[in-house]
Amino acid sequence: MDADKRNLIAQWAFDTRPVLLRFHLWLEDVEVERAQAEPVSAHAFTPRGIARCLAMTAAATALGTRLFGQYGEGQGKDKQAYNQVKKAADAISAYMMSEGLWHLTRSLPENHALMVCLGEGLMPKAGETPEMGANPLLGFGRVYARPGVARLVDDATRRLLNDPQHRFEDFLGTLKHHGITLWGAAVDTLENTSRFAEGKPTGPMTVIHLFDQPLTVTRPYEAYFGTLTVPRAMAEKAEAQSVVLDWVTPRKLVLDLAQATYPGLLAKNVHVWTLAGKSRVNRLSRLWDEWKALGAHLVEDGWVSPTGVPVFTDSGTYAPTFLVKCWKDAAGAPHVFLCDGYAATAEAMQSASLSEVLDVDSTMTVLSPTFDLPHHQEYALMRLDAKAQDFAAQVAKVVGQDAATDALVKHYREAIEEALASNVPTQRRALKATDFVPGKHWAVLACTGAICDDPYTGMKGVEDLGGGRFRVTTQLATHAASSRITFTLKVKDSLEESKLVFSPLLVRFMSGEDYRTRPVKISDSGRIRNELQTLISQALEFDGDRIRVHFARIDEKVLPKPQQAVIRDVLHWYKQHHPVWFAWLELP
Repeated sequence: MDADKRNLIAQWAFDTRPVLLRFHLWLEDVEVERAQAEPVSAHAFTPRGIARCLAMTAAATALGTRLFGQYGEGQGKDKQAYNQVKKAADAISAYMMSEGLWHLTRSLPENHALMVCLGEGLMPKAGETPEMGANPLLGFGRVYARPGVARLVDDATRRLLNDPQHRFEDFLGTLKHHGITLWGAAVDTLENTSRFAEGKPTGPMTVIHLFDQPLTVTRPYEAYFGTLTVPRAMAEKAEAQSVVLDWVTPRKLVLDLAQATYPGLLAKNVHVWTLAGKSRVNRLSRLWDEWKALGAHLVEDGWVSPTGVPVFTDSGTYAPTFLVKCWKDAAGAPHVFLCDGYAATAEAMQSASLSEVLDVDSTMTVLSPTFDLPHHQEYALMRLDAKAQDFAAQVAKVVGQDAATDALVKHYREAIEEALASNVPTQRRALKATDFVPGKHWAVLACTGAICDDPYTGMKGVEDLGGGRFRVTTQLATHAASSRITFTLKVKDSLEESKLVFSPLLVRFMSGEDYRTRPVKISDSGRIRNELQTLISQALEFDGDRIRVHFARIDEKVLPKPQQAVIRDVLHWYKQHHPVWFAWLELP
């Protein structure tokens, strides 16, 4: 190994030491492939150490989830057992990313903080029951900063949540008054959880997008957004022709723009990626038929992408964005890849913010949290005025008198009101990422860690090199710059000991570890507080600096009674034996 290589490894090890130390990892090698001459940190709004720690956090999360998240153990299980495997995977990935963010933010400038604004996991997806949507996650309001700054931001966030008169502008004003710079994040700690639980070889990854400003949402919010992502050249052509190009645009016009942008493009060479499957037929069949009638190619499971890896369409709306582009085949014929359909809120915003990173243009349209109706009806319903006296009549006009039941009317009224309460505009024809960022000028740092192979970027998943050594691939991207970083990491402990390092305390206790004989550290207080917010957020009531736990709010299908009993006993034991450290905890 030459001196330059040794220096590179040493510098990365120094810059990422907070994360390496937390997870007991040794950095043996690092390989960096840049799309430009300069490092990503030269173009990012964060200091170099933060950008590199973000990449290492994604790598550690990918590694720990792959090793200890019960990969493939949901295959063939009944619905409840399968759901518990998914929750276990979500729990470990959310915990690890949270721990990584906490440790990397110890090196933040003193007046800076990071807050999770959008997190994916609260909402049941297609075919899931409500309890299946209550997955462990990192969601709105989770703050990472030095203690004094974190308390100030927490106080401002609580007021934003609880005071109806306190607007987002007031929230920003409070931060400005105290001289605090707040970075916002949209995270999906385990994208493609179902594929992970089933042991599929492609898809699962961890995603975090860090913004130089907080996003304008004002409370926990997750629904569906209609999304359309096209190459930026198509958007520029639409602008030159004075044509509106967004998710609402008729697909015939979208195809015309594609062919005007790329001369010689045949309709059959327009490859349209949408979510597919029986659960999406009612939602998207009209959209599919529209593309098929035009002669376009609807991408199917197993279609081999330009990376040489077969794609999938059962889930995963984020990664396909990296493939949105035009290319030529061996015969010189142009091909174009587009993303159409819908995505959950966090994934939609992450994809849309890639417009600042890739040569793409992405638009979004607000849909409901359930999205059961055909996509054109969802669009029309979510743009109605929920306070209008004739709201029920307007709903009936869209879906028909027989379908406009009291329950349906109530559902859409609540969906619209929830969006508005969360500061999400519903009556706009289409939204862009800029609509969720308060400043006109903004920056994003996108970070992904591959748990399994990704067919859209070509990133390799976690590779076992033997002897406790693993190769983990991550990607950092910001405006005009991107890098693919492959780490060779060695776990310092045995895998059995490493499992304890990578697992949440409460999960360890639920798995049988004796909390009464384990050495107690003051950090247990913060870890357990953090884990409660990740695992059973629906059971928590916040009162100033205190958290009250209501076990009656937990659905037994979300957390079985025996596991609830263990958590209850653990919390009572800590409260009794360490009352000062756990003064924040209140139990019934």
